[in-house]
Amino acid sequence: MLNHGSCVVEGISSAIAGILIMLLVMFFQIKRWKNRGLIRPDRKPQLLGTSRNHQIEIFIRDYGPIAPNRYRYSEIKKMTNSFVEKLGQGGYGSVYKGQLPDGQLVAVKLLDKGMGDGEDFINEIGSIGKTSHVNVVTLLGFCFDGNKRALIYEFMPNGSLDKFLRRDESHLDWNTLFRIAKGIARGLEYLHEHCNTRIVHFDIKPHNILLDEDFIPKISDFGLAKLCKRKESIVSVTGARGTAGYMAPEVFLKRLGGASHKSDVYSFGMMVLEMTGACKENIASTTDMSGIYFPDTIYKKLEGGENVEVDGVTTEEEEELAKKMVMVSLWCIQSDPSDRPSISKVVEMLEGSFQSLHVPTKRFWSSPTRYSQGTSASTTLDSSHERLLTQATREDLST
Repeated sequence: MLNHGSCVVEGISSAIAGILIMLLVMFFQIKRWKNRGLIRPDRKPQLLGTSRNHQIEIFIRDYGPIAPNRYRYSEIKKMTNSFVEKLGQGGYGSVYKGQLPDGQLVAVKLLDKGMGDGEDFINEIGSIGKTSHVNVVTLLGFCFDGNKRALIYEFMPNGSLDKFLRRDESHLDWNTLFRIAKGIARGLEYLHEHCNTRIVHFDIKPHNILLDEDFIPKISDFGLAKLCKRKESIVSVTGARGTAGYMAPEVFLKRLGGASHKSDVYSFGMMVLEMTGACKENIASTTDMSGIYFPDTIYKKLEGGENVEVDGVTTEEEEELAKKMVMVSLWCIQSDPSDRPSISKVVEMLEGSFQSLHVPTKRFWSSPTRYSQGTSASTTLDSSHERLLTQATREDLST
């Protein structure tokens, strides 16, 4: 009996010890989650609120220790001095200048209500949050606090590229423009070829290219990005994604083969054409697409060995850089995605000699007759493809 009692006592002691160990493990795990902001002691379970909030909380939890820092809204207000210095306004919210406790300057994007409740918010954290490249902006943290959403990036003192392409702003010299184009191409190459999961941006345009103090370009704004396996050639998207003028035709005309990483190549080509001044109007702001999607004049001049007219060229070196940028752009904007080079090939073309390049076979949209008042789109275009493209651009992509 004595031995039996001893065994019972030992068994109970072992069970209690096991329970205590489990409780200690749970205690330290919960403490770890609190320190990372995944559990908030000052908030009740209603933090999950809606099913969408619950999904985002699960995503953040599953993201694990590689997630960027999480901040309370009160901390966001403090780092921006109550949002006193506004840097700009975008489609998803306003951007403010801020400062972290260690003195580092940051740009805080405060998302509009409703804009941070879905795919765009998750995309931003899930894609850019785990990238590391000199030509991709760094996401330093985020705020998901009740109905408040914010994203914290490294601060770019020279703002976005688009302000340097406006006629009323000071223009960059050709060497700087060329370095910027190469940097963007390298950033895209990293996203397409060197991440564990391929990241297709789907909104490459001057407004989404930020410039640091040395005018090194950084790709930003991953709200429309899609992640896919590198072996996958087609990306599943619902509806058009991107900005009219920079958006590849296959993104909204499925008959062309479907969206892919080659869609970013197209957007890059349109943006570089705008950088050279070969597109005389700002692509994002104009409502007449006939001179933008259809670079007939540029193509004919290059094919005939003539110089493309660009502003600010003063030396033979600058002329060669300008012509190289235009030539590479024409390859990038081929209407058939399979005719476009990969972004790795684009980098190779930009880094190689101009003499090694040749004018591509003309396989991009031909210029339609400009609309006259009272004339419908269907009677002024030469082909059904052009008609579909222009109608989609004017009607469906204006929103």
